[in-house]
Amino acid sequence: MSVTFMAEEIAGAGEAIARQLDANAAIVAELAATLRRREPRLVVTIARGSSDHATLYIKHLIELRLGLVCASLGPSLASLYRAPMRLAEALCLTISQSGRSPDIVAMQQAARRAGAFTIALVNDERSPAATGAETLLALRAGEERSVAATKTMLASLVAGASLVAHWSADKALIGGLADLPGLLGANLSAPPEHLVAALAGARSLFVIGRGATLAMAAEAALKLKETCAIHAEAFSSAEVLHGPAGVIEPGFPILVFAPSDAARAGVMETVDRLAAFGAAPMLIDVAPHPVWPTLVAPAATHELLTPILALHAFYCLAEATARRRGRDPDAPPNLMKVTRTL
Repeated sequence: MSVTFMAEEIAGAGEAIARQLDANAAIVAELAATLRRREPRLVVTIARGSSDHATLYIKHLIELRLGLVCASLGPSLASLYRAPMRLAEALCLTISQSGRSPDIVAMQQAARRAGAFTIALVNDERSPAATGAETLLALRAGEERSVAATKTMLASLVAGASLVAHWSADKALIGGLADLPGLLGANLSAPPEHLVAALAGARSLFVIGRGATLAMAAEAALKLKETCAIHAEAFSSAEVLHGPAGVIEPGFPILVFAPSDAARAGVMETVDRLAAFGAAPMLIDVAPHPVWPTLVAPAATHELLTPILALHAFYCLAEATARRRGRDPDAPPNLMKVTRTL
């Protein structure tokens, strides 16, 4: 198979992020000042699929850095149920690659009518979601030809992190974002063959994270289903022992996005316990583990951004695994680039 679109788009992520940060600098600064002045009491998000995984990461940053409750709105509240809402003094973030899913657009319109201040983090700047929001924070990822979203997903994470960094006036986080394009550009080594072989041989697995890495686990589980036809479920390390661990038998694979922050010790303790049940851990971490196979991804200059580099490294692993399993990651069966859910 020739070089896939997915591989090209993973490789182009650093350039896309640099373009976004440069082009959006003034609008993000102005938007941050507006939000500090408006002082929203609640943040709600509208998204589906990979974009909804991005909102999980953004939710973590908002609650951690701004102390605001952030909740996901089900788009069917507007598109199917026509449910009235009270969103005065709320901020509404719509995250979408295409900005064209009817239920996403309907939910954004309903949120705006209900009094929310609406911001769209959208790649297609001419789409209904982009033009229907009060402010557009364009992802600027360029065209994405592979069905599996990678470049736009990473751009969504960075756009959300940039908004939170400027809104909270977190100079360290702002500086860390400036370093990301270079780190992404250098984060393109082929994944280790033994990891590709181990993942390609899996029929089902858990993907585990916590805090800022939980969103990456959710996204990885989706991509494994989408590109590799591997059944994968994402869990927080705080929840996986409560019931899901009941399916673990000797050799059951688990893929772990190891945090670099306060969640790390608890995650690694849980992985130890799962390994004692017979699980076979594989890690994505900033350094090799002495026992378990590890996909090493670089550390960001801010710990909250390291998960973005981990996900980028995972995308390389997923693309290689799909090819190893004889699949075309650019054109998964039964799937389309834009899902027009009502």
